[in-house]
Amino acid sequence: MVQLQHKRFVVEVDAAKEATDGRPSTGPVYRSVFAKDGFPPQVEGMESCWDVFRTAVEKYPTNPMLGGREIVNGKPGKYVWQTYEEVYDTVTKVGLSIRSCGVLKGGRCGIYGANCPEWVMSMEACNAHGIYCVPLYDTLGAGAVEFIICHAEVSIAFVEEKKIPEVLKTFPNTTKYLKTLVSFGMVTPEQKAEVKKFGLAIYSWDEFLQLGNNKHFDTPVIKKSDICTIMYTSGTTGDPKGVMISNESIITLIAGVKLQLELTKEELQSVDVYLSYLPLAHIFDRAMEELFISHGASIGFWCGDVKLLVEDIRELRPTIFCAVPRVLDRIYSGLIEKISSGGFLKHTLFNIAYNYKLFNMSRGHKHVEAAPTLDKLIFSQIKQGLGGRVRLILSGAAPLARHVEAFLRVVTCSHVLQGYGLTETCAGSFVSLPNQLAMLGTVGPPIPNVDVCLESVPEMGYDALSSTPRGEICIRGKTLFSGYYKREDLTKEVMVNGWFHTGDIGEWQPDGSMKIIDRKKNIFKLSQGEYVAVENLENVYGLVPDIDLIWIHGNSFQSFLVAVVNPNKEALECWAEENGITGDFSSLCENPMAKEYILGELTKIAKEKKLKGFEFIKAVHLEPVPFDMERDLLTPTYKKKRPQLLKYYQNVIDSMYKSVK
Repeated sequence: MVQLQHKRFVVEVDAAKEATDGRPSTGPVYRSVFAKDGFPPQVEGMESCWDVFRTAVEKYPTNPMLGGREIVNGKPGKYVWQTYEEVYDTVTKVGLSIRSCGVLKGGRCGIYGANCPEWVMSMEACNAHGIYCVPLYDTLGAGAVEFIICHAEVSIAFVEEKKIPEVLKTFPNTTKYLKTLVSFGMVTPEQKAEVKKFGLAIYSWDEFLQLGNNKHFDTPVIKKSDICTIMYTSGTTGDPKGVMISNESIITLIAGVKLQLELTKEELQSVDVYLSYLPLAHIFDRAMEELFISHGASIGFWCGDVKLLVEDIRELRPTIFCAVPRVLDRIYSGLIEKISSGGFLKHTLFNIAYNYKLFNMSRGHKHVEAAPTLDKLIFSQIKQGLGGRVRLILSGAAPLARHVEAFLRVVTCSHVLQGYGLTETCAGSFVSLPNQLAMLGTVGPPIPNVDVCLESVPEMGYDALSSTPRGEICIRGKTLFSGYYKREDLTKEVMVNGWFHTGDIGEWQPDGSMKIIDRKKNIFKLSQGEYVAVENLENVYGLVPDIDLIWIHGNSFQSFLVAVVNPNKEALECWAEENGITGDFSSLCENPMAKEYILGELTKIAKEKKLKGFEFIKAVHLEPVPFDMERDLLTPTYKKKRPQLLKYYQNVIDSMYKSVK
C-alpha cells in the first residue's frame, strides 16, 4: 500500500483499495490535518444562506455591507455604502415583491448582469423565500441565456439595465416560463411596449420595490438540504449543465474555510473589505461573498470596466483580493515592465532585494519576517498599488504560473494562495497555506471539510498506488452538489459511491499538498478561467474547406488558442497561384502570407458560427506532412493523440505563443 512520505498537512483516514468491481484502483483517503479530529461543525444557528445574512444583520446592523462608487460628473468617485440593516430593509421589500408576482418556495429566479448591490439583494431575497437563484450569463455560448431560462423554467428575472435587450431577443421562446422582468435600473417605454406584446410585466428597480407594499408573506421554513442556487456550467455535449447547490453545501464550506483561516492566524474580521468583480454567476465569487457576509465584513463593487480595476482597488483598499490568473498575470507584467524601465541601478537594487527576501522565505521565514526593512523601503510601494491593505491574495479558476506566484508572494507583502475547486464542489476544495513557500505550483492540501483520494487512470499511465501517487482527483463531503438539474444520467457519471470524480488529474506532493497535472477529458481552462471544449471547436474549424485536419492547443497558463493545421494541398496551391506566390507545398506552408490566409479562413468560420472571443485561434502552424500513426500522432482509428501531439510540436507551440505576445 502506498502512503505519502513526510506528509505534514494531511492525515490518512482510509487505506488504499485495489480494484475489485472493474473500476480502477484508488489511493488512500486523506483529509486536512486541521480535521484530524473530525470535520468542523457548522456555525451555530446557520441552517441556510438566509441564516448567514440574517445573523450578520443581527450582529453587525451598522457595519457597511455593500458599496459602490458614486458617479460625479460622469466619473467614478468615492465608495458609498449601505449598512447591513439598510440592505436587510431593501431585501425584505424585494422578497415581498417577488412573492406578489406569485413566485413561491422552489420557484426559479434568474439574475443577469454584472456584480452590483442589487445583484446581492436579489439573491438574498431568493434565500429568504427558498427560491432557487439562477444566474444567467452568456459566456457559455450563443443562446445560453435562452437555454438556461427554458431549462430551469425561470419565471422572474432581475436584469442589468443594458442587458435587457439581450433578454428580449430570447422572446417568444422563453415566454412560456418567463412572466416578470425587473431592471436593476430604468425601463424605456419601448421596452415596456415590447414586453407587453408577449403578456409579460416589466418594472424598473424602484417600481418593483413598491410592488409588495402593504402585503405580507411569511418566509417559509428552509432546510439545509433545500436547493439554494442552480449554477450552469460548461457541458461536453454543448448544453450547459445546471449544478444544484444546497444551503448545506455553502454553510459547510463557510465552516471549513473559517476554521482554516483561524488555525493559520488569518481569520476574517468584520473590518475586512472585499472587492467584488469576479462574476457572481460563478461559484468562486458567490462563496467568497457568503463568507464575508457571515463575518459582517464589507463588499465593494467594481465599476464594471477592466481598465478601471486598478483604480477601483486603490479607492476601495481591499484587505482580501481574489483573482483569476489572467488578472494576476497582468499585474505581474505591469510590475516587471515598470521595474525594467526604472533604469539599471533601480533594476539591480530591486533584483538584489527580491532575491534576498525570496531566499529567506525559502528557508522557512514568514514573509513579514523575511526582509522587513526591504518591505518598507522597496516593496511597500507595490503594496500601495493594491490599496495598501491587502493581506491575502487568492487565485482560483485556473493554474497560476509558478514564477508569477513566487514573484507576487515576495513583492506584494501578502499571502498569495492558490485554490482549486469546481462548481460541483461548491468552489474551494484545496487551498495552499500562508508562509509555505514549498507549496509554490500546488493548490495546497484539502480544506478541512472534505475527504480526497486519487483514482488510477491506466489509459493515461497514471497510477494512484505508485511511489508518486497520480490519478483522477475524487472528492467526498457535504460541500458537494446535489446533482445536475434534470440530468440524473450525468450525475451518475460523476458521482460514484459518494465520490465526485472531478476529471482533473492530480499528483500528491510529499507534504500533502496537491498539484494539478492534467485533465482526463479533452476540456481545459484558459488563464481567464473559461472552459474550452476542444473537440467541439475542431469540428467547427474543420468545416473550412482549405484544411484537411486541425489540432487546437490551449492551456491554463495562456489566454488564447493556437493550432497546427494540415492544409489541403490542392486548395493551398490554387490560392498561391492566384496570388502569384511560387514554391513547392512545403515552402508554401512556411510562407507568412499562407499562414495569414489560413488564419483568416479560420476566423471567418469562427465568426459565422458565433464562437466566443476566447475560442478564436490566434496563431497557426501549417504542417505539410499529415498527422500519422508512424509518428504516434494518431490512433489506428485516426483519433488524435493529444499528449503525443503536444510533445512532438512543443517547440512550435512555444514559438506561436511568443509570436502573438
